Amino acid sequence: VQLVESGGGLVQAGDSLRLWCLASERGFSNYAMGWFRQAPGKDREFVAAINWNWSGVSVDYADSVKGRFTISRVRANDTMYLQMNSLQPEDTAVYYCAARDVGGLSSTSDDYAYWGQGAQVTVSS
Repeated sequence: VQLVESGGGLVQAGDSLRLWCLASERGFSNYAMGWFRQAPGKDREFVAAINWNWSGVSVDYADSVKGRFTISRVRANDTMYLQMNSLQPEDTAVYYCAARDVGGLSSTSDDYAYWGQGAQVTVSS
């Protein structure tokens, strides 16, 4: 399974960007998916996650992005999105999408088996 991110770029503080992640395999939308990011010199950190289960859609966000970022997905085309509003310089990082085929929502990178190549997001002040 391949995951491909798109939508990164260079923006100014306060601007918005939308990232998307396309899975190469049909049916992958049944799995939990997430976004992580890694800034230069820092560890990879959790951004947001989304999952479907019997009770509906579940989402989770890192405290640093709550109220600014929105994760969503369209199951019909196996695409996941990350809408990022009110971007700040501290949001500058490479953003990775990830998927796991076992288990539900998770903020732990080790729980995800599949990763995209990353998309650079740079926010200038």
